Amino acid sequence: MHYDLTKVFIFKVQSLFPAVWWSSVITIFSHRSTHRGASSDEFSSLQLGEVVAQSRRCTAAITEADVNPKAYPLADAHLTKKLLDLVQQSCNYKQLRKGANEATKTLNRGISEFIVMAANAEPLEIILHLPLLCEDKNVPYVFVHSKQALGWACGVSRPVIACSVTIKEGSQLKQQIQSIQQSIERLLV
Repeated sequence: MHYDLTKVFIFKVQSLFPAVWWSSVITIFSHRSTHRGASSDEFSSLQLGEVVAQSRRCTAAITEADVNPKAYPLADAHLTKKLLDLVQQSCNYKQLRKGANEATKTLNRGISEFIVMAANAEPLEIILHLPLLCEDKNVPYVFVHSKQALGWACGVSRPVIACSVTIKEGSQLKQQIQSIQQSIERLLV
């Protein structure tokens, strides 16, 4: 069988709740069927439907009952979308550190603006040292529902359980970062 990369479709996938949509890029591989005379640029609606169904299974919604009560403060749908958008922009501006170890290093070095953690990390205890460090260093922190959505926002295809947006002099994201910090602090009150 010869598979050929033919098109990349960008579409919205329901990732966290019905109100929150997150852009994802799905690469579709099409089987070149030369014996039927079909070109590699033709896609059946069945192939596209299979890809959509598979992406929705990967990004299944997590209900409030499934979230560990230790994951506090938990961002609502609107704040989650704003957070993930800012994380994605931070990645583009090289102001992002991915992973629990890197987030810990940024906190210890004092270069972290805020920390985002995934509430569905298994076990959650592997990142519960971060809220303690954040409170010691007076850095805002928040949990989002999905580690897969956080990974996509960080620009990787793997799940990410924690990330840190870092300080950068003269950053164009300063206003957005301050706005998010205030939103996170309102959650804690």
